[in-house]
Amino acid sequence: MDKLEEMQLNSIKAKNFVWINIDNPTPAMLNSLLEVYPFHSLDVEDCISKVQLPKIDEYKDYLFIVLHFPRYLKEKRFSIPSQVGIFLGKDFIIIVHSGELKPISRIFQKCKEDNDTLAEYMGSSATFLLYQIIHALIENIMIMLSKVISEIEEIEDKVFDEKVDAVREVTELRHNIANMRRVVFSLKDVIHDLEKRVQKFSNDDIGVYFGDLGDYIDKVWAILQECRETIEIYKDTDFIISSDRTNKILAVLTIMFTFSIPVTVIGALYGMNVNVPGGENSPWIFLGAYTTFWIILIISIVPVFFLYIAFKRLQWL
Repeated sequence: MDKLEEMQLNSIKAKNFVWINIDNPTPAMLNSLLEVYPFHSLDVEDCISKVQLPKIDEYKDYLFIVLHFPRYLKEKRFSIPSQVGIFLGKDFIIIVHSGELKPISRIFQKCKEDNDTLAEYMGSSATFLLYQIIHALIENIMIMLSKVISEIEEIEDKVFDEKVDAVREVTELRHNIANMRRVVFSLKDVIHDLEKRVQKFSNDDIGVYFGDLGDYIDKVWAILQECRETIEIYKDTDFIISSDRTNKILAVLTIMFTFSIPVTVIGALYGMNVNVPGGENSPWIFLGAYTTFWIILIISIVPVFFLYIAFKRLQWL
């Protein structure tokens, strides 16, 4: 313990083990652990690397665990993975993280300040503390999921409202759900694997607790799957409604263009620099000075009328 204080590492000493909490680690801080614990140097390097996949490396005296948990970025409206490196032995637990996962820092601070909380979290074993920390982190995912579900419910009305364009919101929500699914999918496999491996580092029947964690993360995964299916339905629905709206606009424009064809043809004919019936060289005047104009207008309207009747019968209008 004196050595840990010399290295200026945040730690709490309980009856049976010590908890070292390292947030925003530097290479020097992590390398100092090698002076106290017989960790493999590659495991220490993995704690700094940001591209590690969730995994469990089992050694004779300790487990090295890498977990990813989703962290929501409010300003960008989607979640990203945040990595946690854990060294677990019978008489120690060392958690290395970036400080972005609030449940870890909150539990550590409470244990430091309150003896009752210290007894609750650290009165048994390092393995039981690990269970409680992971449980708190999964609860944090559930809180994020409740927000996702609320957003899905809000989007529903917008999706089915033809006057509202919900494409951007649906896309952002799909992105967030996809990111969470990617993190939870790899997380659940590691948690189920932990159930089989942690017993050797605890005198308690700890496997039951980690089995509960497995059920909990499976529930999270099931909710995520349901959210994914729902948002995919909304995406397809929004696409269909948008396509229908576009088709209606195109139909109106097409009909307007079709109705203008007779007028355009006749207008083009009389705009030619050639002699035509009722033209300037031989104007019709039996209805007055504008006889030719009225005849051309009638000739233009008649086909439009018949086109309108035909479109109605075909149910295009």
